[in-house]
Order: sequence, then C-alpha cells, then structure tokens
Amino acid sequence: MKILVCIKQVPDMESRFKVAESGTWYDTTDLAWRMNEYDEYAVEQAVRLCEQEKDSDLTVLSIGPDKVKETMKKALAMGCSRGVHIVDHEAYSRQPYQKAAVIAEYARDKGFHIIFTGMQSQDQASAQVGILVAEMLGIPCVSTIVDFAYSDGKIEAKRELEGGMKARVTTTTPAVISCQLGLNTPRYPTLPNIMKAKKKELLAVSFEELLKVDPLQETIEMYIPEKKGGGMILEGEAGELANRLITILQEKTAVLK
Repeated sequence: MKILVCIKQVPDMESRFKVAESGTWYDTTDLAWRMNEYDEYAVEQAVRLCEQEKDSDLTVLSIGPDKVKETMKKALAMGCSRGVHIVDHEAYSRQPYQKAAVIAEYARDKGFHIIFTGMQSQDQASAQVGILVAEMLGIPCVSTIVDFAYSDGKIEAKRELEGGMKARVTTTTPAVISCQLGLNTPRYPTLPNIMKAKKKELLAVSFEELLKVDPLQETIEMYIPEKKGGGMILEGEAGELANRLITILQEKTAVLK
C-alpha cells in the first residue's frame, strides 16, 4: 500500500507576529518553527495505517525553503519511509490552488492509495489544499475527519461538521483524507528513530518543475486588526439599569431615537 502525507512548516503560534515590510506576509525574523498541528494528526494516522497494513510505503511531502527539512525529519522519525522536499523559497506567497496543483502533479503517476493532509494550516487557514488535490486528481475526498478506519480498500471515517455534529461516511481508495484536531494522539519520536531518520531518503524536487498553473488570486495587503474598545459593566437594580442602558444606547447609537 502506498501512502502520501503532506505537511507544512509553520511558526510557533505563541510567537509575537508583525507584518513584514512587504505588507503581504508576516515578518519571519526570529520566529520558532514547527510542524503544523493539524499535519501532526495526519502523520500519526498515516503511520498507524502503515503499521496495520504490512509492506506499506509512506512518503512525507513538504513545500518550502531548505529549513522545512528539519520539520520533515520529525515526520521521518515518527515513521515515514522517505521524504520529498518540493523546494520553493517563495512558498509563503503561493496560493492554495498553486500548492495543490504541485502536490497533485507530483502524486499523479505515483499510484498512492491514500493521501493524508491536515485540515488546514495554522498560518493561512485556507482549508483548501487537500480538497483541491482530490479534485485535481479526480478522486474522492473526506475532510475534517475525527475517526478513521481502513479495511480491504474501503475507508470508513467520521467527519466533524459545523455546530459540533458528526457524520459517518465511507469511500474507496484512492482518496484524499484531511485530518481534524483530536483524530488521534501524535507520537513523540524516540531517540533511536530520530537517529534512523537521518539515514532515510530525502528527495528534492523544484517547485517550478511541477507548477503547471497560474495563481488565481493575489494577496494585496496584510494588517493586524485594530483593537476594539473595552466593555462596560453596569451594576444596580434592574429598573435603574434598564434606564441607564437606554440612555447609553441613545448617546452612542441611533437606537431608540
């Protein structure tokens, strides 16, 4: 069984962010980097499937500059068989459509039975890439899964819907699966596996070599939202509070005028 898992390197969300001089992205100076949290669940589920299905082969793929290889090494230490680094020093400026097109182009003739992705990235949060990959490859996609089972070419998954509801769906392979938080508990790489990861194959491929589409959109400006004013707490008897509230609303808005 051939499996592909796609990951992204993102800044630690506890970092202090500021807009870069370009005005279209955040300043990456002095940021700490890690694997996108949603992708950790995808890697763990892919590794578990490999452990279930003997003689499986698991490839981890990431798009970005050279520093993403450090994050890829964590996926290799978690249990991925090899890595594919799609080299792109302008990855931050690429739109989801372009990234999905490159992943689909790479995967098209590789015969992957299942492609795992995170539901979304923590920095851009488009939640589009996995679904677009499936569309471009012409295969089913099950998104935002919180439960997963596989047997004899059939996938049974539980999807998280808006409002906290869940839906159980089934599909056959090949398919793309996007993983939601809480799907599993990602493992910590052990020291022996970290050492083994250093010897695993890490293939480099040029982004431009695989890119066959033009961007459909462009980021014009990025800015930090303005802080809103604080709230007001009223104390006293109900009748008095009602009159004070009406007065405040009349002063600040057109309400009741």
